[in-house]
Amino acid sequence: MVHRGLNKPYLRQTSSPTLKNPIFVQGLPGFGNVGKIAAYLLMKFSGAKLFAELYSPSFPDYVSINSKGICHLPRYEFYAAPTEKNDFIIMTGDTQPSFDDVVAHYALCSETLDFIEKRGCSFLVTLGGAPVKDEKAQVYVAATSPRIALEFMEKGAVIYSKGRVVGATGLTLGLAKERGLEGVCLLGTTTGFRADRGAGFAVFKFLMKALGNEVKEGL
Repeated sequence: MVHRGLNKPYLRQTSSPTLKNPIFVQGLPGFGNVGKIAAYLLMKFSGAKLFAELYSPSFPDYVSINSKGICHLPRYEFYAAPTEKNDFIIMTGDTQPSFDDVVAHYALCSETLDFIEKRGCSFLVTLGGAPVKDEKAQVYVAATSPRIALEFMEKGAVIYSKGRVVGATGLTLGLAKERGLEGVCLLGTTTGFRADRGAGFAVFKFLMKALGNEVKEGL
């Protein structure tokens, strides 16, 4: 149950999975919904299980209704996924705070990083969409260090240069760097006019290849 007076971010943990050096992967709604789709595919691929939820008064004033007609407040969800090659903590959610509410973004990203650091994460991957006018499919990378950027470029990503990454996709990575954590932001190119499953799959597939997991097309 969430606190009665929800006047600040509130994190509720429902179980304590055993994970070894987990990689944190964040995919939230955003441009073309690329990040959320890629995170969902990773959850499906790895059989991830929900173990924590983060609520905030900075989320929009609506509830989400599931297929059985049951409502829940907007939230970020954390899933545990032990796999053969890597353990993951995967975060996704219904929404993000308003882009105007800068303080809320900093607060929620900091709360997220506090939580994943306590669970032993030292490497993180944020997923999102990169706007393009044409349909050229590729995955861009931005990183916390030149070495990591080069590693992912050698695996087939294109350096995302002289751009900016808005919302939690960029801010989580930037704040992680300030804490001495390492990570990358992977952006799938999309026109952004609709939920872009193709771009989401491209980002998911690239991430799996970069971490040594080959994925078949039929997922």
